[in-house]
Amino acid sequence: MSGFKNIHVIDMDTIDISNLNRQFLFRKSDVGKPKAEVAAEFIRRRSPNVNITAHFKRIQEMSEEFYLGFTLIVCGLDSIEARRWINAFVCGLVETHGFEGFKPIVDGGTEGFKGNARLILPTHSACFECGLSMYSPKTTYPICTIANTPRLPEHCIEWASVLEWPRVFPDKKLDGDDPDHINWLVEQATQRAAPFNITGITYSLTQGVVKNIIPAIASTNAIIAAACTNEAFKIVTSSNPFLDNYLFYSGDEGIHSYTFPYEKDPDCLVCGNRQGSVTMSGDATLEELIDELKTNRAFQLKAPTLTVDSTNLYFQNPKELEELTRPNLEKKLSELFNSESTLTVTDTTLPTSLQVTVTFS
Repeated sequence: MSGFKNIHVIDMDTIDISNLNRQFLFRKSDVGKPKAEVAAEFIRRRSPNVNITAHFKRIQEMSEEFYLGFTLIVCGLDSIEARRWINAFVCGLVETHGFEGFKPIVDGGTEGFKGNARLILPTHSACFECGLSMYSPKTTYPICTIANTPRLPEHCIEWASVLEWPRVFPDKKLDGDDPDHINWLVEQATQRAAPFNITGITYSLTQGVVKNIIPAIASTNAIIAAACTNEAFKIVTSSNPFLDNYLFYSGDEGIHSYTFPYEKDPDCLVCGNRQGSVTMSGDATLEELIDELKTNRAFQLKAPTLTVDSTNLYFQNPKELEELTRPNLEKKLSELFNSESTLTVTDTTLPTSLQVTVTFS
């Protein structure tokens, strides 16, 4: 309806019954089918002149040539990890391909009655990583609680995902989008909950805990989707000045929205100097440093692999390298490298490595 004729839709998720209350693309008969394929087919029926292609894949699986073929990219992703990846990847396209690699990103997200839409002009305006500190790290629960005295259904789900899954499947990564994985967690968490008289464990709650999903509301989704479509239209037609560069919507106490220009961070790990810094005691262990990289709002890494110079400090995978470097986790930082050493860090949240200087306090 907005005039876009060539569209590609990427989503590696399948439709769950909980998806039916917050959008108009899916029906009950579609439960279990790929979201991208069902959405594309709905658009074909509604607008036969639109050339729309569905990709039942992860965004990380698509090639560089694939992304280079677009005029702009519109994101409605359900995780910080995915947003960080596409942001860093597209910023990298500008560096390697110049103007040909310049692909504006229109990003939208909702949390209950709140939502935001933002425009990212790679390397020119603030990127997603510039504002990473606005997003809180994933909620975690103390190991002692989930292991010994669970009180909430979330505790039992965390027990199943954090403790049981690695024990039963030591060589398999838990996938929050795989129905078989989530169903296994539901079964284990339910068994765990029974002796403690805990109820309320469902598929949607389990997936929500694993992926840190906040329930969505149809009206908020519609408003943010309209804002993103409007910005995409303005970019390709130059019909009006586009957003500069962040729109925030709050619908929990009325209808309120405002815009403001989010400033570029000169120390951004993606579009700035790409160097981070951490100050820790030299007596801290390598495992404590990894925990800091996971919880520090400036990094929020998921599973960092660390090297210094030509020395492998810790590898998350493959299994052989993880086992080889695991003893380093208990060693003091001062035993592994000198103060003000620069570590090379890679993580699943970023398509490239980053440099982190560690200074001993």
